[in-house]
Amino acid sequence: MNWAGGPWVADTSAWARAHEPEIAQRWVAAARAGELVACPIITLELLHDARNRDEVEGVSAALAALRQAPVTRSVTDAAIGAVRDLASAGADGNHRVPTADALVAAAAAERGFGVLHYDHDFDRLAQVLSFTSQWIAPAGSVD
Repeated sequence: MNWAGGPWVADTSAWARAHEPEIAQRWVAAARAGELVACPIITLELLHDARNRDEVEGVSAALAALRQAPVTRSVTDAAIGAVRDLASAGADGNHRVPTADALVAAAAAERGFGVLHYDHDFDRLAQVLSFTSQWIAPAGSVD
């Protein structure tokens, strides 16, 4: 799978699979090329999963070193608009995407970044926000 067209806001779902053998080499290359972008929402999710202070500090430092897709008032407004647009465009319940995903997608769109992920919700959000939705691996191919 080609990740051309970045930079990419790397979603938590991508970080969780970065160690997979079929992904690791491309992940390292993208990181070295400066193609991976952090977002405060993702940083908070990864910090939540850290097991101890050392891991919290390591995650914080690693993500602080990346370019950022900040969450601003315009990002939150865009995320709310995206949920409303999904509700208008689809069947009942189609608007239900995780709040974090809506914010990450809106932050990426505002900066002109894509989102690198392993999560169908980003495909739905890309229908109403201007960003490229890029799977880190084909759906169903990794755990």
